[in-house]
Amino acid sequence: MSTIRLTVAQALVKFLDAQYVCFDGREERFVEGVAAVFGHGIVLGLGQALDADAGRLRYFQGKNEQGMAHMAAGFAKQHNRRKIIAAASSIGPGAANMVTAAACASVNNIPLLLLPGDAFSTRQPDPVLQQLEQEYDDSITTNDAFRPVCKYFARVNRPEQLMSAMIHAMRVLTDPAQTGAVCVALPQDVQGEAYDFPERFLQKRVHRISRPVPPEEELEAVLALLQTAQRPLLICGGGVRYSEAGTALLRFCEAFHIPFAETQAGKSAAPSGNAYNLGGVGVTGNSAANELAKQADCVIAVGSRLSDFTTSSKWLFAQNCRFINLNINRFHAEKLDAVYALGDAKASLEALHKRLSAMGYRSGWQEKITLAKQGWQREMAALAAYHYDEGFRTLVQAQNPGSIADFIRDLGGTLTQTQAICLIREHIAPDAIVVGASGSLPGDLQRMWETDAKDSYHMEYGYSCMGYEIAAALGCKLAQPEKEVYSMVGDGSFLMLHSELVTALQEGKKINLLLFDNAGFGCINNLQMSNGVGNFGTEFRYRGADGDLSGAMMGIDYAGVGEALGAKGYRVRNQEELLAALEDSKTEARCTVIDMKVLPKTMTDGYGSWWHVGVAAVSEGTAAQSVYQEKEAQLRRARQY
Repeated sequence: MSTIRLTVAQALVKFLDAQYVCFDGREERFVEGVAAVFGHGIVLGLGQALDADAGRLRYFQGKNEQGMAHMAAGFAKQHNRRKIIAAASSIGPGAANMVTAAACASVNNIPLLLLPGDAFSTRQPDPVLQQLEQEYDDSITTNDAFRPVCKYFARVNRPEQLMSAMIHAMRVLTDPAQTGAVCVALPQDVQGEAYDFPERFLQKRVHRISRPVPPEEELEAVLALLQTAQRPLLICGGGVRYSEAGTALLRFCEAFHIPFAETQAGKSAAPSGNAYNLGGVGVTGNSAANELAKQADCVIAVGSRLSDFTTSSKWLFAQNCRFINLNINRFHAEKLDAVYALGDAKASLEALHKRLSAMGYRSGWQEKITLAKQGWQREMAALAAYHYDEGFRTLVQAQNPGSIADFIRDLGGTLTQTQAICLIREHIAPDAIVVGASGSLPGDLQRMWETDAKDSYHMEYGYSCMGYEIAAALGCKLAQPEKEVYSMVGDGSFLMLHSELVTALQEGKKINLLLFDNAGFGCINNLQMSNGVGNFGTEFRYRGADGDLSGAMMGIDYAGVGEALGAKGYRVRNQEELLAALEDSKTEARCTVIDMKVLPKTMTDGYGSWWHVGVAAVSEGTAAQSVYQEKEAQLRRARQY
């Protein structure tokens, strides 16, 4: 057996450069590069290896470890999980910064390879700089925090352990059923140790991503239930996108007259304009999807985790409604006591299509699909026309006394959020990619954003991680540089994490920040005030004379922040300024920050959904007491399993 003497870090770099995936006969390199914020626990090991011979791997200079890991996750998601960027950090705080991003990737089943530096394997110089010590266990380091948020964890304490660790890491990263965050911790002394690695380990390795077809007996069980359904509703989940099953789904629904609704992860897998596409379903769903969901006697969930937002906390569907889950992951397939078929989304739909056609099946929805969709289009027109006037001010100010007047006085904006979204959709390129994650924007976008461009809607809503929006927008731009990318971000999320805007400028990759500034955590303000809590701690106000955060609203010049970093800034307070900014930004080659002062309380409504949240069982306020009683009543309607 021939060998080559390398350091552990050098062998790791060569291994990463030799990984490929093959899907539907298409073979491509799996690892695009490595993003890192170099520190003392990584720069002399992995840093030296990349500097000496990176092969075809590109190096990306992160500015914040969480941000660069989100960038990598956005890149992988936009490539439908068939290409990744690894993320490396120093030990201690650098590694800990990536834990949130790891959880975000695992929840969303997005492949993310994390390579944090670690304390010395020998422990000879303990405690080294940035090392976390635990008196009860010398083997624990900061990197053990990755264990509960990763799909695979390994610590390479000896050079020869690298081989099995990386083969297992690739197994998980390329498995559609198990993928998520993978952490391979690299003690800083081991990174520099030499070993005679077998050349076979470093040769080209192709990971084949197959399309497993469900077993015949599972398909028969699904068909037995489905052929008795009069009003089936299909839910298009993220698995449809990653399987590239959008066309198969459309053929299935059109052939059998079955409407379909979308989850956040499934949106844009199939065109919004299709007659059978009802749009978003559940807590952030629209009237069309939610109306038909309540009437459905069978739900076919394809590639969905069936989160509480999709099912309205298991409340949306009738008690006699049965579930069919088509999923490649058994854990998700068995949810809601479903009849399930384990397999690839496209292969499963095609297999069912063939058998259902032979039965001559057709649903009994008749014209209800068209009528429901027409009703939602009328509501969309009303949302687009929703604008500031005295009637609006009277209505909204009753919900939050003083906030509207204060906002206009302190920030000067009169643009509504729904109006802004409709204008943006109308004036940007049809195939532009929009990225979002948190606040009220995911709800408004799932309801209102319509696109026929495949994979142009990029929403992280499994973890709803504030700070994902800007970093992942860069990941999308790296994945598809020919397309315009827009980050839909609130002011709260911008403040939390916008450092990778600098990386985008450094890379010369233009991303557009559509910053919705409502002077606070507006989504949570809505949640607290609609559930009997006062207006507490969710608006960005100066501390007042009484000692509370009740002074003037903070008017922050986010466009100026962008300009200071090197982006083009736009200050938007009304419809005319927004239109001008959108048009001018198209001519810019550099990143843009469109700072929109958007009126609070101008989001969309729930459209017949319910969300189970923890509310106080004991309260002196009558509003809170009423909310608790309503919650108890709604919970009695919901499924308990």
